[in-house]
Amino acid sequence: MNESARTLLELVSCLGRVIHEEERGHALSAGLQPVHLTALSYLRDANRYSNTPHALTEFLGSTKGTVSQSLLLLYRKGLVEREADPKDGRVVRLRLSAAGEKLLRGAALDARWESAAGALSPEDAALASQALATVLRSLQRGRGGRTFGVCITCALFTRVGARSFRCGLTGESLSQSDSTKICREHMLPAHRPDPSSGK
Repeated sequence: MNESARTLLELVSCLGRVIHEEERGHALSAGLQPVHLTALSYLRDANRYSNTPHALTEFLGSTKGTVSQSLLLLYRKGLVEREADPKDGRVVRLRLSAAGEKLLRGAALDARWESAAGALSPEDAALASQALATVLRSLQRGRGGRTFGVCITCALFTRVGARSFRCGLTGESLSQSDSTKICREHMLPAHRPDPSSGK
């Protein structure tokens, strides 16, 4: 491994540990483990194709049994609710309860992250994001896993009008809110265009 690649790996690893420690402290104070906060965050952001126990299992890279135990704890604490899919009663849909949403708001790193990232110029922040996205894209393709990316960054995302979108996989219309959610069917494009350009 060359020096620049090693330095990047060390920085990303250190950043991950700092974030993990922040999340761990908040999780423990709520009687949870960090993985439970990760599950709650995923369910908050998942779109209507991705809010199932199976999709959560794929996202966490865990076993079905382990995720079932985590969900059982989250149900018991009143942080997650479940309901049958209106189109297919065999499918269980998961969503955060009001208590789950409140817990995540208290755990948010947004303000601290914004303050720390504020040391970067907008240009440097954009370059850093682009560089990390390129590395992530390469790693995900190499391991053959799902990307679980945001809808608007998907190769199949289609802009129909100024505020009108469509999923190229299902053909279904997507709302502005849908376009900001993460999806288990997400596909990384070879080169991601700027979503604000409309191209």
